[in-house]
Parts: sequence; structure tokens; C-alpha cells
Amino acid sequence: MKWITREKVKVDRVACSWLIKRFIDSDAQFEFLPNDTDWSSITDGILFDVPGCELGHHGEDVSFDSLLNKHSLNDRALRLLAEIVRAADSRPTNPHAAREGLRWIAHGFSNLDLYAECKERSASHETK
Repeated sequence: MKWITREKVKVDRVACSWLIKRFIDSDAQFEFLPNDTDWSSITDGILFDVPGCELGHHGEDVSFDSLLNKHSLNDRALRLLAEIVRAADSRPTNPHAAREGLRWIAHGFSNLDLYAECKERSASHETK
């Protein structure tokens, strides 16, 4: 499937692309279009993290949250990662402390496997 979003990828779009490829559509193809695209005219792919789309920002939720919810991904590590993505990409009421680290990673090292780290941390919470 073709997944379409805005160019100049930042935190949420990096995280969403990783999530899509890893947990939703392993054969995903991504297209990054200019910000001034008429998003309502796009009919040949799935829009994410663009204004007014289903898989975008809603309230304090960012696009990563929307993808998790749409695809019923309730893995504890993914939900922890969502908290961090949300804090790094927006201004939630109660931001996760790891937000600055993710901002740095997303801007410079988008291929790191944060899920493995979140999985390990979420497992340690289950045993406490």
C-alpha cells in the first residue's frame, strides 16, 4: 500500500513510518509531498499526519496514537513509545520525560530501534 504524508519529516512522521512498516504494512511504500498539497484530492493511498485526515492529530493525540488506535495496537511498549512521541511532537498536558531525547533521535538517527528499549522498560513495570 502507498502511505502519503508531508515532506520535511520530523518526530511524529518518523515514528509513524517506522510503526507502519514494522507493525501495520511491511510492504509499505511512502510518498512525501509538499506541505501545500491539496490533501483532499489524494485518492491513491493512505494519508497520515496531514491536516484533517483520520490518521492525524486529534486533541492531544498525535498521528502515532491515531495509527495505534485505528489498527488496535495495544502492545504496552508501543503505548509507552506513543507517550514519548506525543511529548516530543506536541505539547501534551503531562509530557513524558524522554521527549527531548526522541526529538534528537528523530531528527538525526531515525533508524534506531526505540521499540526494543520501550519493550524492555514496559516489561520491567510488569514485574514490579
